[in-house]
Amino acid sequence: MIRKIVTIAALLLALPAGAGAQELANKLFGAKATASAQVPSPIGAYAKGCAAGLVQMPETGPTWQAMRLSRNRNWGQPEMIAFLQDLSIEAQKVGWAGLYIGDISQPRGGPMTGGHASHQIGLDADIWMLPPKRLNLTRAERESISSIPVRSADQRSITRNWTNAHRDLMKAAAGDPRVDRIFVAAAVKIEMCRTAKKSDTPWLQKIRPIAGHDTHFHVRLKCPPGARACEVQAPTVSELSKGGNGCDETLTWWVTDYLNPPKRTGKPAEPQPRKRGPREYTMADLPAQCATVLASD
Repeated sequence: MIRKIVTIAALLLALPAGAGAQELANKLFGAKATASAQVPSPIGAYAKGCAAGLVQMPETGPTWQAMRLSRNRNWGQPEMIAFLQDLSIEAQKVGWAGLYIGDISQPRGGPMTGGHASHQIGLDADIWMLPPKRLNLTRAERESISSIPVRSADQRSITRNWTNAHRDLMKAAAGDPRVDRIFVAAAVKIEMCRTAKKSDTPWLQKIRPIAGHDTHFHVRLKCPPGARACEVQAPTVSELSKGGNGCDETLTWWVTDYLNPPKRTGKPAEPQPRKRGPREYTMADLPAQCATVLASD
């Protein structure tokens, strides 16, 4: 107990007023190889927080395999691990052998040294678009094999890799009450909107277009009941509008403004101050409980 108090005090003393003198949080969290010895709890926001008592996703199961094991990012809240195992069973119902699961979180969450801005509280996970051909890949194979893109290089359309099974799998994921939202490439959302029926609105609304998600889809779970330190994500405009499924905004904004930005006229806009990203966060930027998460062994 005394050792733990001393360790926490040392972390807090390492937080001087000048941000430049503070050690980067991603270096501290990236150095931890195991979870904290605490009750599981998501702390803070999806892109600015940490995670206590995470559970490691088994490397291989009857309907899944965790990929890129060298990253040691197959850790999540118990709710996330249970969800992924449940979804891998649903994958068999759409004709897949199961799931290849990408990054979830680091052992103690927190900012990462590379890659994701989110995935910090154990409630985000990436699922590969590649339908597994077999579920007995070696560790070496999991490092060399790659997923497949379902979006064209110009970002305007889906590729031949996209199938009805992909859609049905995401529908199953979005229909789970534990899921808050699912991030996909814009072309995928557009295709889903094009083929949607009126009955699809409740789950289709959870599918959100975002850049960089052409070889995987990103599932984000809601804060679990009783997780008081977890920062609930604010609803979007679509969520607040009655019966919205996000298709109107998708078809107009992503195809026009994002892929073909309108020419600006008049006086150039004033440059905005650059926002600091997660890889620049120090411990002072994160919830105070995160110091305890680092110190708990």
